[in-house]
Parts: sequence; structure tokens; C-alpha cells
Amino acid sequence: MTEPLRDDYRSHPDRIGPTPVEPITPETVEDYIDGIAAFLGGTANVIMQLSLRPVGRGVLESTVDSGKVTLHPIKRLRTTLSYLAVALMGSEDERTRYRDAVDQSHRAVRSTAASPVQYNAFDPALQLWVAACLYWGIEDLYARLHGPMKPDVAEAFYRYCARLGTTLQMQPEMWPADRAAFHRYWDENLPKHGIEPALRDYFNDLIDLKMLPRPIRFVFAGLQRFIVVGLLPQHLRDEMRMTWTEADQRRFDRMLRTISAVHRRLPKLVRMFPLNAYMFDVRRRIRSGKPLV
Repeated sequence: MTEPLRDDYRSHPDRIGPTPVEPITPETVEDYIDGIAAFLGGTANVIMQLSLRPVGRGVLESTVDSGKVTLHPIKRLRTTLSYLAVALMGSEDERTRYRDAVDQSHRAVRSTAASPVQYNAFDPALQLWVAACLYWGIEDLYARLHGPMKPDVAEAFYRYCARLGTTLQMQPEMWPADRAAFHRYWDENLPKHGIEPALRDYFNDLIDLKMLPRPIRFVFAGLQRFIVVGLLPQHLRDEMRMTWTEADQRRFDRMLRTISAVHRRLPKLVRMFPLNAYMFDVRRRIRSGKPLV
């Protein structure tokens, strides 16, 4: 299975999410997201985001060293997952504060005369693509771990996930009207994206954890690569020149079933880690006046 399960929820009646009586809110969204998805899907999602060349070039050419994962991997992990936590779980004031902090870092992320493509980190169309990748990844992993949501639940959650883009400059009306429109947008745009050699090298270093100490790479890099390849859409596997067999898929499915069986039995506080921890950290930083990014 390389594409997310969508509406075949009747075959998984014991694994569907709760039906919302009211619109999803920051207080209730935890019923629809898993902290472990951040660990499993993070690197694959970055590849999806940066497969749009202006986004990828913005990262490759960025002069903002403080935000580079190759130089500051722990800080980059914190700021990325903090953004995800604030976008999904934060109040309007917290989202505004985080937007302002990200804007400060994004001001310098723009193309120059030497850039092969034009880009600007404030471009709402680029932010739409990044938000779409985040939503696609969340939906995909939820379906793989729990089975698909009921259609009405899935639509409510999809509408709520516009916050993944509107926490920055994406305007609400840019978010596709419903999940059917979203999947048309996704299916039309993903095949247009290619991965140039410089970006492929960057991704391979990211997958192989080259920015981390050698002992950590030795223990985790192989597993990381297996998970990344398993979660990438086939088009991006091809662009990355990765192979994936039916035997790999069976192993991957067994791994996710095992993770799901354990994860669903954990207390909610543990299931939400690390998103709840980063949300706590953001609120602590706001109270103490520390930088958010």
C-alpha cells in the first residue's frame, strides 16, 4: 500500500475516530492526531514538501544558518514540530505569535539573480503546498495506523487542517474546498515535481542522519531509510531512485500493525508525545519571553 486509505471505514468499525458533534477545536483535535506520526513521517514529509523546486531551492540556498537542519538538527526538529503543534493545537494568539516568529526567519529566504528558480518564503502558493504535504502525511499515517476515518469525521478534520497553512500567510480560500478537491489538487501537482541531483544528495544525507553523531547513525539510519521509502509516494521514490518490493511492503505493513497495536494501548499523554511536549515548550517560551524559533 503506497497511497493513504480513504473512506473504506466499514471494514474497520473498531478503529474509526470519534464522530464530532461540533466542529473540531484545539481542545478536541488530539482525538485525531498521533505524536508518533511526527517521528515516523517527518523526513518523508520534508522530501514531499521540498519536491516543489522553489521550496527545495529555498532550503538549499538559505543563508539563515540558525534554521539549517545540517547545522542545528535538534533546534530544527524543535522549531518544525513546534510549528506543527501550534498550528493544530494552539490558540489564535499562540498561532499569531508563532507566525510572527517564523516570519522573522523567512524574511531572508528569497531567490537571488543567481537562483535557477524564483521563490519567496512568504509566497502563499508555496505555503499551500507545504500545508498540503503536512495534511497528506497526517491523513496517510492515521489511516495506516488506525484505519480510515468515517467520511464526515474526515471532512471535519480536513477543514480544520487548513490551519497548517493559515498559521502562516496562506489565505483560507486557497485551501481546497473539500477532500475530493484536495485529492484532485494533490494528484495533479505531485507528478509535476522532480528532484534535482543537489536536492537528492541533500535528502540522502538527511535520511542517513549525516548531521548526527556516528553512533546514532549506526543504530537508526537503516530503520529511518526503510520508513522513509515506505511512506513516500511512488513518484517520489522513483525521483529518489529508490527501490521498494512487495516483500518490503509486507514487512512495512507488519511493522505498522505492531506499532499500532502497542500505541493504541498507551495513555493519551504518551500517545501525544512529542507534540504535547513541544506545545508545552512553546507556551513556556511565551510566558518567559524566550525566542520561539
